Amino acid sequence: MITVSKRRTGLMATAGALALTALGGTSYAATNDTGTHPEAQTQSPQADAQDVSDARIRITPGQGVHSLGVNDPVNVTVSDGRLTKVTMTAVATGTEVRGTLAADGTSWKANGPLKQATRYQVAAEAEDAKGRSATENATVSTVSPANDFLGHLSPENGSTVGVGMPVSFNFDKAIGDKAAVESKIQVSTSSGEQVVGHWLNNSRLDFRPEHYWKPGSTVTVRMNLDGVEKTVTFKIGRSQISTVDAKTKQMTVKRDGKTIKTIPISSGSAEHPTYNGQMVISEKYRQIHMNGATVGLTEKNGKPSYDIKAVPHAMRLTASGTFIHGNYWGGDSVFGKVNTSHGCVGLKDVRNAGDGKQPAAWFFDNSMTGDVVIVKNSADKATVSPDNGLSDWNMPWSQWVSGSASN
Repeated sequence: MITVSKRRTGLMATAGALALTALGGTSYAATNDTGTHPEAQTQSPQADAQDVSDARIRITPGQGVHSLGVNDPVNVTVSDGRLTKVTMTAVATGTEVRGTLAADGTSWKANGPLKQATRYQVAAEAEDAKGRSATENATVSTVSPANDFLGHLSPENGSTVGVGMPVSFNFDKAIGDKAAVESKIQVSTSSGEQVVGHWLNNSRLDFRPEHYWKPGSTVTVRMNLDGVEKTVTFKIGRSQISTVDAKTKQMTVKRDGKTIKTIPISSGSAEHPTYNGQMVISEKYRQIHMNGATVGLTEKNGKPSYDIKAVPHAMRLTASGTFIHGNYWGGDSVFGKVNTSHGCVGLKDVRNAGDGKQPAAWFFDNSMTGDVVIVKNSADKATVSPDNGLSDWNMPWSQWVSGSASN
């Protein structure tokens, strides 16, 4: 589990039509799965004690802010260290925002203005006096032209995503008249598939076809909410379906139906098995901070069971914290041979994500948001809940259709 917080679900309300801002990224709806399910691979305690950096990075505004003004400041500061790299990029296009690093290396600020209704990812790296690295990340979104944040839509207009990316509306307040809101939204695809909406909870409405989107197709979302008409389009890229077999400890990557690579992995241990089921990559981080305390995993002295400052090549699979990521602390005796994690899927990697030939680097470079990762044969008897991240595909089609307010 990373230290990035999840977006809260809406409170009770009886809103009818709502203005909506088209933003990229994942849903942050709370999971309905029962029980604690921590999600990061364990680092050797001895290695962790040696590698912890004194540098502490702070990004302002923090993770998950949806109301950033186009002229509001975006700052990164560090204590007990120096910033070595800061990037701020638009999630959908990859366009980088220029910034200014202070001469003493202790702060960075974005050179505005930003674009409206755009999702940005800020990634910061720093070193302490002993050369030990630290990383921090935050994803923020700017306000819509109407400055109305009653709802958010992913994926972003103009983006290209994998075949598993649903259209996901997350409203800031629970919707009373679901049929009225759903009737104002039409989702269609150039491939002609039937696309149906389903209310995963009172504030989240997703749309998908019966099967994954057709590669190369274009999806169009038309909205007329609160008198504001908006059209969002995004493209479906190639099909990439990766299947993790927790029993054989191998991942098979298929591109457009053909196997292009088989990668040894390590998934969740018997105490913390990985979810079974279909999951979708919703976020990508070159490096990210993972801390056991964020999911209640602490030692008797109160310290986190693990605190890994720079987990390389991390890609989010669920809102509750399941990632597929690089692992530099596990030896060759781990990958393909034993399941050792707290629920994530680990691939062999090196520290600082610096070797593009490593399996984790290859998978990161060859994956996009919306790609599907399927886990099978895990000791966890439960299938990941459809509302845990973008796991919509785990719901049978008949049940999906019955959850539409238009029926």
